[in-house]
Amino acid sequence: MAEHMAEHRIVRTEDGTRIHFVEQGSGPLVLLVHGFPEFWYSWRRQLPALAGAGFRAVALDVRGYGRSSKPADPDAYRMVELVADNVAVVRALGEESAVIVGHDWGATIAAQSALLRPEVFRAVGLLSVPYTPPGGPRPGEVFARLGGGNEEFYVSYFQEAGRAEGEIEPDVRGWLAGFYAALSADTMPGPDAPDPHFVAKGGILRDRFPAGRRPAWLGDVELDTYAEEFERTGLTGALNRYRCMDRDWQDLAAYEGAPLTQPSLFLGGTEDASTTWLAAAIDAYPQTLPGLLSCHLLEGAGHWLQQERPEEVNRHLVTWLRELEGARS
Repeated sequence: MAEHMAEHRIVRTEDGTRIHFVEQGSGPLVLLVHGFPEFWYSWRRQLPALAGAGFRAVALDVRGYGRSSKPADPDAYRMVELVADNVAVVRALGEESAVIVGHDWGATIAAQSALLRPEVFRAVGLLSVPYTPPGGPRPGEVFARLGGGNEEFYVSYFQEAGRAEGEIEPDVRGWLAGFYAALSADTMPGPDAPDPHFVAKGGILRDRFPAGRRPAWLGDVELDTYAEEFERTGLTGALNRYRCMDRDWQDLAAYEGAPLTQPSLFLGGTEDASTTWLAAAIDAYPQTLPGLLSCHLLEGAGHWLQQERPEEVNRHLVTWLRELEGARS
């Protein structure tokens, strides 16, 4: 494969799950894992940058998204299944190990992949969502208490099969535009507006999206690409990730409080609720990420970090990756 040409590929895991990914470049393998509601395309600005810097960049569609398999059983979206998918991609590419980088849910998937399979994932990069070790109270109970009874947190709203789909799927393009705008630094609601992470009683999530506003990174081409993909696939596979959180809590009980010891990187946005709400998790990095080599909060950036600030993200990623390779040589 030519160094700067992107190639779409599909591999099958041992249980027959189909995983689609886009590969660009040659060199040490870097696996890129997206979040919700995205697919491999959210890494479109990173693939050529990493390839040009001498890395083999692979951006996959997490199961439930894009061209990857979409099992009907919600249990098929447990974290242990997603970790197995990532390992299968590394093996299918003929590699023994890889660096794994994730954004949003992909950050959690990347972190758990590194925790469960440290012999495969030798370093981990996290974008937007900080690492929090497994354990603590059951997630479903925690999220159900948020909002004080007058509002419902979006994670709880996503739990019931078909509920969020009923809001999103009649107008996928409009819903995605609003959701992306609600969490982008240049279009998110102000501090006095109702929080778009919550749903009012009897309402829907999009009631709190900024109407008629589009973030600078989201042009017609980008929005159409996302909308066409989710109109084709539906949202159930993507939402099933949220519906496995209590099952993950059970599955990972043996890892309660476990740190990630591999070399790591964290990038967040100062305007991102994922960063501000979990500030204590970032403060705990000396204990939970003892291998942290690079940590940067990008001033004025929102949640869609690698799309809002692609040049800065690329610079930090390449610098960190080169430091890793220098330490190996």
